[in-house]
Amino acid sequence: MNVSTITLHAPSKTKTQGRLDLLQMISGVLLILFLWAHMLLVSSVIIGPGLMNAIAWFFEVTYMAQVGGPLIGILIFIHFLLVARKMPWKVSESDAFIKHSVMMKHRDTWMWLAQVATALIILIMAGIHMWVVLTDLPITAVKSAARIQHGGWLPFYLILLPVAEIHVGIGFYRIGVKYGVITKDNRIWYKKRENALMGGFIFIGLITLIRFMYLPLHSGI
Repeated sequence: MNVSTITLHAPSKTKTQGRLDLLQMISGVLLILFLWAHMLLVSSVIIGPGLMNAIAWFFEVTYMAQVGGPLIGILIFIHFLLVARKMPWKVSESDAFIKHSVMMKHRDTWMWLAQVATALIILIMAGIHMWVVLTDLPITAVKSAARIQHGGWLPFYLILLPVAEIHVGIGFYRIGVKYGVITKDNRIWYKKRENALMGGFIFIGLITLIRFMYLPLHSGI
């Protein structure tokens, strides 16, 4: 067996790599918190479109949307670059990675591969979503509903929603494992709660999409 493929993705024990890993973790946590907050704020339309409009108005008059949106986009790109340094970009690397994953039957390794795949999807789809929303301010419940009902965006969000939550859930779990919060003794407990958390946010997202689907577009609120 080729030794070079065995150590293919073993990170060098340098201070630089350690700092990059720390930055990757921090950027990942910030994006996780943003996604959860974003999901809860948008889902305020379930209670009423007036509430969602009021929240959107607050973010826009304080310029948190105009400034924060692009900053989040930059953060997503930086996080992707930090993660990309460990991705198996070459065909030989991918083949070696898959062969060793099959041989070791290591579930966490396959979770990392799923995280890589979802990262590529999110990079493209999140960029499209942010561009469409931020170039059509102000944000309103009726505008969001119109995109879902007549803009052909429903399939787009039905893909982005689970992909984003799966990526976040796996990332949250891997951070816990990497920094010793999740151990062999409590791993099953954390996995159950991770799955419940992912399922909960996906459920909220689906209810939000259904609310947009049936929101009257002639509503002035």
